[in-house]
Amino acid sequence: MGCMTPASAPRTQWRGPIGSRELRALFEDAWGQAFDEDDIVTRLEAHSLGWVTARDDEGRLVGFVNVAWDGALHAFLLDTSVASGVRRTRVGTRLVAAAVEGARGAGCRWLHVDFEPELRSFYLAACGFLFSEAGVLDLRAAR
Repeated sequence: MGCMTPASAPRTQWRGPIGSRELRALFEDAWGQAFDEDDIVTRLEAHSLGWVTARDDEGRLVGFVNVAWDGALHAFLLDTSVASGVRRTRVGTRLVAAAVEGARGAGCRWLHVDFEPELRSFYLAACGFLFSEAGVLDLRAAR
């Protein structure tokens, strides 16, 4: 896709229309591994506060983030994904900014995100998250 100019920057949309096949293809490109869930959209619609899509000028899905929530004050970013061809063009920060506005508009007070150490500067510096201590338990490994 090459370097993008401001005029061709992908447009983001809160709860934008999305298909499971195109989302699976984005996940596989963004994460570099096979993704075997067939009907992702049904799960999104049932369990998410919303999601943000990013599409290029031809309508191709080039970015996505899921916003799960507890039904009240807490929302959670999941599956932030940017197509390999548009990385480092601010698509990710635009996705997160739209997710922040969507969660805020729904009345949430807190937006949480877990991330790998290499994404620290993205979430903390570029997106404005504050560092906090947190814990996670791998339920498949813990017995």
